[in-house]
Amino acid sequence: MTTSAHESRTVTFGEFVVDCRAGELYRRGHKVKVQQQPMQVLVALLEKPGEIVTREELRQRIWPADTFVDFEHSLNTAIKKLRQALGDRAGNSKYVETLPRRGYRFLAAVELSTQRPAVKTAATNRLEGKVFRLVAEEGMECVLALVDGKALEEWQRLTRLGDDVGLAMMITEKRLLLLATGQSVRLLSVDGGSGWCEVRILEGEHYGKTALVNRKLLQAAPAPKRR
Repeated sequence: MTTSAHESRTVTFGEFVVDCRAGELYRRGHKVKVQQQPMQVLVALLEKPGEIVTREELRQRIWPADTFVDFEHSLNTAIKKLRQALGDRAGNSKYVETLPRRGYRFLAAVELSTQRPAVKTAATNRLEGKVFRLVAEEGMECVLALVDGKALEEWQRLTRLGDDVGLAMMITEKRLLLLATGQSVRLLSVDGGSGWCEVRILEGEHYGKTALVNRKLLQAAPAPKRR
């Protein structure tokens, strides 16, 4: 059965994970400080990704009739603070689109889950800095790596749409990297919520570059032999 936005506990998009029940936002496993009203706006938008959420809908949901505030100012302030938390820009938005005098729309592809988001712990911190080897998924000859969070979002969207031409363009533009199985990488950070990790490539054509790979494709490198 498909999980709906109303039933989901967590929503993942790009490098972010939202715990809708707790009203908390995480980026790569680290909690991002967001005030209550901007968070309520985000949750409302995530319940209808790709659809317009009108200003009136937001007013009824967050600022009921018996609340004596300047609604227009309060909503504009909440949107501004939400964009700051997401690192978004009003003029070139990748998350929250403004539709003048109408409302707002959430642009990024989202993944829904009923599980509580994983938070970065001392155990995951101990993995950072260690060297791993890449292991391809069954049936694959290489490991897919994305150059950044924006490329990850686009890859997820194109994969969902079955757009093989778009995926090929990402490879041509070197935003989707094909890494040989067995290559060594250094783990830089772990996003427990999404399962993606930032790594530095230690050998091969893309030596020295950073990229995002799925945590399940990392295998602990064997310890060096003692002489």
